[in-house]
Amino acid sequence: MRLLDLLGKVSFECIQGKTDVEVSAVVYDSRKVVPGCLFICIQGAKFDGHAFAAGAVEKQAAVLLVSRPVAEVTGKDVTVIRVEDTRYGMAFISAAWFGHPAERLRVIGITGTKGKTTTTYLVKSILENAGIKTGLIGTIETIIGETHIHADNTTPESYILQQDFAGMVEAGMEAVVMEVSSQALKLHRTQGFVFDYGIFTNLEPDHIAPDEHADFEEYMACKGLLFRQCRVGIVNGDDVHVEKLVEGHTCDLETYGTGKNCMLRAENLELVRNPGELGVNFHVSGLMEFDAHMPAPGRFSVYNALCAVAICRHFQVKVGDIRRALGDVHVKGRIEKVKISNKFTLLIDYAHNAMALESLLSTLKEYRPGRLVCLFGCGGNRSRQRRYEMGEVSGRLADFTVITSDNPRFEEPEAIIEDIKEGIGKTRGEYVEICDRREAIGYVISHAQEGDLIVLAGKGHEDYQEIRGQKYPMDERVIIHELLESGLTHI
Repeated sequence: MRLLDLLGKVSFECIQGKTDVEVSAVVYDSRKVVPGCLFICIQGAKFDGHAFAAGAVEKQAAVLLVSRPVAEVTGKDVTVIRVEDTRYGMAFISAAWFGHPAERLRVIGITGTKGKTTTTYLVKSILENAGIKTGLIGTIETIIGETHIHADNTTPESYILQQDFAGMVEAGMEAVVMEVSSQALKLHRTQGFVFDYGIFTNLEPDHIAPDEHADFEEYMACKGLLFRQCRVGIVNGDDVHVEKLVEGHTCDLETYGTGKNCMLRAENLELVRNPGELGVNFHVSGLMEFDAHMPAPGRFSVYNALCAVAICRHFQVKVGDIRRALGDVHVKGRIEKVKISNKFTLLIDYAHNAMALESLLSTLKEYRPGRLVCLFGCGGNRSRQRRYEMGEVSGRLADFTVITSDNPRFEEPEAIIEDIKEGIGKTRGEYVEICDRREAIGYVISHAQEGDLIVLAGKGHEDYQEIRGQKYPMDERVIIHELLESGLTHI
């Protein structure tokens, strides 16, 4: 492909060589450089691609995309294109390389602190119930037709994103629903195309860290970028941050929520508890009118459902298809029910910080279980403050806590547990500590009491445990099955 065609929507300066050249491939990983390629020097968390520019030239890269001078290649037989930000440039170049596939899809982007994953699966379920072939890109996986690809990032790099879009077009997809992280917006992974629909679920302090966002204001500003990159914005009108978040938006805006001023509303919420199921009934009013049921607990499930309905309304989906899809959808690791007994309820959820755990446990308490039992651990090489906070939340809200291991990474699990205990010690909560997570899961099942509501928190969809740089297989569903197969007894 001609270099100038790739640079068609990019502001650039040619500081060496000529622009009238053919490019054999677009590469941003120095290990994948091939003769004749365009090598993009991007700045990562640990590595700067500019440091590999000379090596790329030695491997016969034809073009370098840089954001600063690279003295080592001056005078070499290579074209050097300078842009203000190579990540921004890569997004547009990648879109061009794959033939702008987003233009042949209806693209739905969902951002927010919580609810992104569940809402993407809800939208996909509703649209496909209506006969609209829909791809998905998110925290758990990318789905293209029958192909499921494990996800490394919530939102992939722009090149991979465009490659996925192209695969969806080839597979006959008509739409794609994707999670859009604040990091993706900050790092321009979603540039190079315009979202048909940009969605906002909610906003709470999270991802405030040296390698993520400097403060809450930056986090919110990055989330808000989506509403300058979409045609229609659909936002949670009840969120206290929504007005600030959409400042400077360039899209048409719609609202959903429970407030009277929201354009699409959920009313008359009713909690439902049946053997092995926690759910909620509600009425949809405003832009649509119908009764709905979600087989997932609490108010946040209603928000997820309502958000999905607000999106699918634009696809003229019939009420029957919406209601059927809401009742059938299941998301791995998101308030996921594991059926063991009608006498107690066991859930798996990804809640891995204090904010998510508090929301989850507060919701579950509304169902008035005999006991609310919480099993969780905390990740190693992460903020110790998170451990204190999660310990305090579980001690305050759960009737009984089992403290165990999560992903200890390069820390000792016992040291992490001691930090959690410091937090739970601020409460009157009862607890036991069982370092081995498999053993801990066996404990909560074998000690279950009638009416218990048990939640295994923190791992969710993850099917591994990370210890000293190695990922070992560990899927809680598999563990439960193996424990029961081995003769573990419960009530």
